[in-house]
Parts: sequence; structure tokens; C-alpha cells
Amino acid sequence: MLQHFGKYLLFLKSLFARGESSNIIFKRTIDEAILIGVNSIVIVAIVSTFIGAVTCVQVAYNLDNAFIPRSTIGFMVREMTLLELAPTITSIVLAGKVGSSIAGGLGTMQITEQVDALEVMGINSASYLVLPKILASLLVFPMLVILAMFLSIAGGYVAGTLSGELTAQEYTSGIRGDFIPYNIVFALIKSVVFAFLISSIASFRGYNTSGGALEVGAASTTAVTNSVIAVLIADFICAQLLL
Repeated sequence: MLQHFGKYLLFLKSLFARGESSNIIFKRTIDEAILIGVNSIVIVAIVSTFIGAVTCVQVAYNLDNAFIPRSTIGFMVREMTLLELAPTITSIVLAGKVGSSIAGGLGTMQITEQVDALEVMGINSASYLVLPKILASLLVFPMLVILAMFLSIAGGYVAGTLSGELTAQEYTSGIRGDFIPYNIVFALIKSVVFAFLISSIASFRGYNTSGGALEVGAASTTAVTNSVIAVLIADFICAQLLL
């Protein structure tokens, strides 16, 4: 395990050795951001909306007490969404989609010797291929998390009002009550940390693939598994340090 971690750190160091020009990195980062961000909007929207709806219904079911105001449901949906559901669940979903895509793409390039061709041309393949993916993830993940926050709260609003568990005014009052702006900052910090872990771990696994098609599939699976574990560990650490 320590050996793999050491190789991972050396891999990150190689991203900045003989780096490409800033113009090339910028153009490739924008391209990667479009691939990562635009292609992930639909899945993030669906997951976050239904998570918010389910959270609202389940909280309402467990708060069947006349002494607890119904606006508490909106308050709890907001807090759960901002602190945990939007950044963490969204990142886990993206670890499966984006992480496997990155690992599979780089693994395919590695076994078809496209990476070796870049090295022969004097290009630092790690910097050229991997660094834009990491920068794009750092740029796009917070945007997707913000979208997930909005849609999750909106999903709770729709589910709560349509099911009759609470009125629109009660839900709105709950999500506005005792609001702490730092919670949004905390969620965005976590999204940046998760973005780096997912993109770098997936890139590391894909870049170091050797063999054939079976190994590419194994690298993608390992990348997703390791990314999810890293996200959960980082989630705990961030909660301890930042809250």
C-alpha cells in the first residue's frame, strides 16, 4: 500500500516536470471541462433531485409530532443537502462516471502506445494528458455541486408540497431559517478536495495500465473503488478539520 502511495506521489510530481506551455494546458483544460461537466449534468440533476425528494419525504415521516413545526422538514433537508448529500453523493456519482472514463481513456492510450508516441516527440505525456483533466475537475466539480444543491432543495420542495406533508410557505420558511453561509463554503471546499482525489487517482490508475483490454477494465474498476474510498475518508477528515 505504501509502495502504491509513493508511486502516486511521484506521479503527481511528474505532472509539473517539463510542463507544457500555459496556452496548451488552458485549451486542453477547457476541452476536458466540457467533456466532464456537460456530459455529467443530466446524471447529477437526476440523482440530486430525487435525493432531495426522498430526504424530504423520509424526514417528514420521522417528524410526525405535533410539537415539532413542519418548517423543520425544510430546515433539515437544507442542512443535509449542503453539508453532506450534495458534495459527497455527487462526488461519488462522478467517481463512477468521470473516474472510470478517465482511467479507461488513459489506459487505452497506454496499451495502444499513444503515450509512448508522445514521449518520443519530447512531450511530457503526464503533463499533457493528466494535468488538464485534474484542472478541469477542480473547475467543474464545484459547479456541479452547486447545481446539485439547488436541485436537491427544489426536489424536496416539490415532493413535500405535492405529497401534502407541508405547505410551500412552511418549506420556504424552513430552508431560510437559521441559515449559516459557511455551510456552502464548506461544501465547495469538499468538492474541490474530492475533485482532486477522483481525477488524480483515476489518472494514476489509467496512466499506469499495462497489458490489454482486460487490464483497462480492471484499471477502471480499481480507479472507481479507490476514488470512492478516498472520498469517504476525505469527507471525514474535512468534517473534523473544518466544522
